[in-house]
Amino acid sequence: MANELQLRVNEKVHTITASPETPLLYVLTDDLALQGPRFGCGLGQCGCCSVLADGVEIRSCITPVSRVVGKSLTTLEGLPAYYATRMKVTPAPALHPLQEAMIEEQAVQCGYCYNGQIIKGAELLFKTSEPTESQIRSAMNGHICRCGTYPRIMSAIQRAARAMATSRRTRASDDREEATHV
Repeated sequence: MANELQLRVNEKVHTITASPETPLLYVLTDDLALQGPRFGCGLGQCGCCSVLADGVEIRSCITPVSRVVGKSLTTLEGLPAYYATRMKVTPAPALHPLQEAMIEEQAVQCGYCYNGQIIKGAELLFKTSEPTESQIRSAMNGHICRCGTYPRIMSAIQRAARAMATSRRTRASDDREEATHV
C-alpha cells in the first residue's frame, strides 16, 4: 500500500507517494528524476547507487524509502552545496573538490561507478581530512569500477584532500585577518 512520505533530498523537502518498502533508488530516479545514483547490481554490492544519509553513505538500491524519512539525503547532484555548507564556503562551487579532482586525474572512463566513488570518497574526506593510502583503500573497498581506474581514483581522492586542506587553511587565515581588523 502506498503512503505519502516526506523526504529531504539535497536540502529540499519532497512529498512522494510510495510503498514504505520501495527501494530509495527508485524514488530518487523515478519520482525525483535524479540521475546521480544508478542501478548497478541491485544487491548493494557495487556502490553505484550510493547516497549520503545524514552524512553517511548508504546503498539506495537496498534501502527501503521508509528507513530514510527524517534524514537529510545528499545525492551527487547536491554534493557541491553539501560541501559548501559543511566547509562554510560561499558561494557553493559548481563541483565538489573530489569531482574536480576526478576530472583532473582522468579517473572517469565509462562513468558508471562515478556516483558511488564520489559519494564514498566525499564521505571519507569529511571524516578524515588527510587520509592515508591505506585509509582510502579501506573506505573505497566495495566500490566496483568496471574500467579498473582504481589508481586514478586513489590519486583523485588524494588531490581533493590536498585541495580541501588548502581551502581550510586559507579560510582560517582569512578569518584571523578579519578578526584583527575588527
